[in-house]
Amino acid sequence: MTPTQLKAFAAIVRNGSAKAAAEELGISGAAISSHTAALRKELNDPLYHPSSSGLSFTPGGLRLAARAKELLGLQEQTRQEVLAASHGQRILRLATTSLFAEYAAPGLLELFKTRADDIEVEMSVHPGGRTDELLAAHQADVIIAPFRRLPTESFRSSQFLRYELGLVTSVNHPLTLGRSDASTLRKQTWFLGPSAVEPHGATALLLKRFAVPEKNQRIFQSHAAAISELQASKGIAILPDFRVASYVSNGSVERISAPGTTAPGIWSATSLPGSRATAVAGELMRFITTPRAIRAMLSGSGANIRHFRPSVHITLWN
Repeated sequence: MTPTQLKAFAAIVRNGSAKAAAEELGISGAAISSHTAALRKELNDPLYHPSSSGLSFTPGGLRLAARAKELLGLQEQTRQEVLAASHGQRILRLATTSLFAEYAAPGLLELFKTRADDIEVEMSVHPGGRTDELLAAHQADVIIAPFRRLPTESFRSSQFLRYELGLVTSVNHPLTLGRSDASTLRKQTWFLGPSAVEPHGATALLLKRFAVPEKNQRIFQSHAAAISELQASKGIAILPDFRVASYVSNGSVERISAPGTTAPGIWSATSLPGSRATAVAGELMRFITTPRAIRAMLSGSGANIRHFRPSVHITLWN
């Protein structure tokens, strides 16, 4: 089987039809059929069958779908490593959630890169959830996300930073004049960053706790944009505890003091175990739990990240 054949089959799995896969890849339907026929012949398995609701995959087809994703990810990893080696560089592919990427990653990565000039960081942002699949498919070297227990034989995880999210509002908002109950907070306009659409973590906990209706949520492509909108309007936003003080001190926002307005969270870093992890992934996994790294994440800085490729999918609710 060839990479081209695997790409074709992976596209069929993603799109649910050969026609849509051909359109995605920019090739003809005949080419898709040819690649699929070659795989079926080599593996002696039909892989999938047409059905009234789309495609139904055989057990072998499902196994190939998972393996194709892994093999293509490994191929891309190898391509990047060879390319980086030719330029005297090592690449760290970091996948994380939006909250960490915006508030903690800059300080961490700037300090980490000072340890070795030959490290190039490619950071992509993904909603929380099964980000461990990125590791299994060799599409990332390290993932940073809200802590979740994973099988130790397949992954190596380290919890490294506890934090709290709290509610803030614009300066002189009536919410700051007294203690507000849940009903009052629920009725406000909530200005939110991309973490609002992530299924796990402290942001999701706060939204669920106050049962904030979708019509009251305004979701922006960055948390900074949400805070900027808050400053120009009236409503509520969410900030990590280690960032609140700087905003309060410069008169940008004020805290909201009411029962349940904080939520705890903990970030963990995960890589493949042992020799299956890249060397640079192992370096970050060791470094991220050190006091220097923790201080850098809490204080923040401007990270020199050459490739930042957000892949957060945001639904704008109104």
